[in-house]
Amino acid sequence: MTKTTTTTAQDWPAPSRAKPIVIIGAGGIVRDAHLPAYAMAGLPVVGVTDLDPGRAQALARDHGIAHVHASVADAATHGTGAVYDIAVPPHAINDILTALPDGAAVLIQKPMGSDQAQARDIRRICREKGLKAAVNFQLRFAPMMMAARQFIERGRIGELLEIEVHLNIYTPWQIFPFLIPMERVEIAVHSIHYLDTIRALAGNPTGVFARSIADPRAADFAQTRTSVILDYPAPLRAIMSINHNHRCGRKFQSAGFRIEGTEGAMMVKLGVCYDYPNGEPDELWFCRNGGDWEQVPLTGSWFIEAFMGPMRNLQRFDAGEDEQLFTGVEDAYQTMALVEACFRAMAIPAQPPELD
Repeated sequence: MTKTTTTTAQDWPAPSRAKPIVIIGAGGIVRDAHLPAYAMAGLPVVGVTDLDPGRAQALARDHGIAHVHASVADAATHGTGAVYDIAVPPHAINDILTALPDGAAVLIQKPMGSDQAQARDIRRICREKGLKAAVNFQLRFAPMMMAARQFIERGRIGELLEIEVHLNIYTPWQIFPFLIPMERVEIAVHSIHYLDTIRALAGNPTGVFARSIADPRAADFAQTRTSVILDYPAPLRAIMSINHNHRCGRKFQSAGFRIEGTEGAMMVKLGVCYDYPNGEPDELWFCRNGGDWEQVPLTGSWFIEAFMGPMRNLQRFDAGEDEQLFTGVEDAYQTMALVEACFRAMAIPAQPPELD
């Protein structure tokens, strides 16, 4: 293994003195990802509240959380001495933010509202209340993506030419029944991660073409297949091709990023997407032009190690140890604007060829 592939920081540094965390929303993502990641990171959780008191009590019992709060207002009595982790459906975020103490540190589960209008309102509330608020776009913090970003920044692959996200997998959509009534599904709750990560690697595109459609193999859901072309100034080309309905076994499934430059390339495997929710290990591979592919050792995976990063960054920013929030609401709003542009593009008819 060369020095090039072993000298990247893959984990966000821990705060020197962690604040206690109060959880608002006791759903599956908190149980399966947030709390295990916070335990791994040594970040204390002291309170939880949920619209379903029984669910909050069960979570507290299973994870040793001292306080079960009857309401958000009760949870907010921790004041600015705690960090608030909001993990609720997007339409509920605005009212919760309004109830939190001014100046509090807050981590908001993605997406940042149901659409750009709600995202704009969330941004307004955060500005007016002086909240130190970030959005949990944790794929940016995954070890393989942090390493890949540093390879690009250090010029290891030369000038950036290609970013392709390709998924051809089977996702058991039936385990997400809450998505059935939603008009916006695949881009809004899944591919939003890839759009945000592309922005983290290459900045904002100048335009977008998008189509996201249903599939008879997942007939209850509005969209489970997506095509996106992101328009960047030449020579960069960025595309996404997403199919969640490949039912023909593991052999030809794929899920990852292909990132190429003038001097080399990287391949990123998104392990969690295989045999979901069981998953496989993430992988990062690097190759210089004309050389051999080398696997980059990783310190962990998207699930669950990446979930440490947003909270660590938020706590360090709150303490003055980090100069910026990597996924702060101002930046996350730009991802929501890109998602909205995708849906606007879907409403524009494609131009038919002139055959006569």
